Amino acid sequence: MKILIVGSGGREHALAWKAAQSPLASEVLVAPGNAGTGREPKVRNVAVEATDIPGLIDLAYREGVDLTIVGPEAPLVAGIVDRFTEAGLTCLGPTAAAARLEGSKSFAKDFLARHGIPTARHETFTDLAAAARYLEAHPGAHVVKADGLASGKGVVVADDQAAALDAAAAMLNGAFGEAGRRIVIEERLVGVEASFIVLADGLDYVAFPTSEDHKRLADGDRGPNTGGMGAFSPASAVDAALEAVIRRQIIEPTLRGLQDDGHRYRGFLYAGLMLTADGPKVLEFNCRFGDPETQPIMMRLRSDLVALAAAAAHGTLSSQTLEIDPRPGLCVVLAAPGYPGAVRTGDPITGLDAADPETKVFHAGTREADGAVRSCGGRVLGVTSLGATLEEARERAYRRLEAIALDGGLYRRDIGRRPYGSRP
Repeated sequence: MKILIVGSGGREHALAWKAAQSPLASEVLVAPGNAGTGREPKVRNVAVEATDIPGLIDLAYREGVDLTIVGPEAPLVAGIVDRFTEAGLTCLGPTAAAARLEGSKSFAKDFLARHGIPTARHETFTDLAAAARYLEAHPGAHVVKADGLASGKGVVVADDQAAALDAAAAMLNGAFGEAGRRIVIEERLVGVEASFIVLADGLDYVAFPTSEDHKRLADGDRGPNTGGMGAFSPASAVDAALEAVIRRQIIEPTLRGLQDDGHRYRGFLYAGLMLTADGPKVLEFNCRFGDPETQPIMMRLRSDLVALAAAAAHGTLSSQTLEIDPRPGLCVVLAAPGYPGAVRTGDPITGLDAADPETKVFHAGTREADGAVRSCGGRVLGVTSLGATLEEARERAYRRLEAIALDGGLYRRDIGRRPYGSRP
């Protein structure tokens, strides 16, 4: 089989790396890919952007692609699966209608409420005066979210009414473009965050190992939200009993609800959860694998990713099982100076060639230029390791990271060391 991975980030590098290990895969194409994917055995970059759906269809026809796996959210929300299906091509992911779970926060909240799936109290606004009245009537900490796609950055956690109102005003006045013209304001939940990712074929699903990510920029969960500064798997606060609750109260009602609404969901479904004293509640849905959660999960995955993805795309997932490395995995993100704001790019990156069988450097914002690997985005690398314990994985990742040089590069030094490692 010839496989096409759509995207250019660390998630796509991890997916391509794992797909290339499959005996079913003759070659893995990545569009457009990065410097890291271009160096993998059996992997070839193709210069087609992830949002160029007609170009991707032409590529799939020209190259005889058997299965396309979509990494980022933008092409899913834009309807890449619908377009590929119309063209007679197999593409793993939800339809545009189902991808509204990620593409619109207000749609997702309405879906959760309609199907009785636990989430935070919330309201949707397009008018600042109405948002101000709501905040005045509901004092306390809130989370303000841009309704549309904002690359993981359209969320402001506000400690008080004034901060929430400032965030609402900024979004409604164009801070995130059209994505913020509608906003959701919800109560700030207290607990431990966890990520629960499944692969579904419309009827059946398999669950990947749990994970936790670190969204804030700085140590101690301080600073602005980012696309993710690191992640580890399994999640420290999710045991077998709680996983059963998550499946029963969140994942299965969500898949049933989608089916009841006319959407046979095929693809990855990511539930971002807050584990509260009242049980798990949904913070957000993503209709694809998380980044950087993909990196440690792919390191731990022993099953054939191509076999899993093909079964999900063809509705035969019940024939598949997941085999997982019992060792924990941990990923630390190295970001460019200025992230998550305006970043400096074009800096050379050195120290990438050292080998460690338990550690993998996944590229994200990188490109080959002038005989060197250079930065070209906000999150540049995801240094990922396995270990007999989480602490061993952590030590390996940081030791490998210290050998890499990027002028002005930023990274957190406390990935995997949250002080609140148990649920309320």
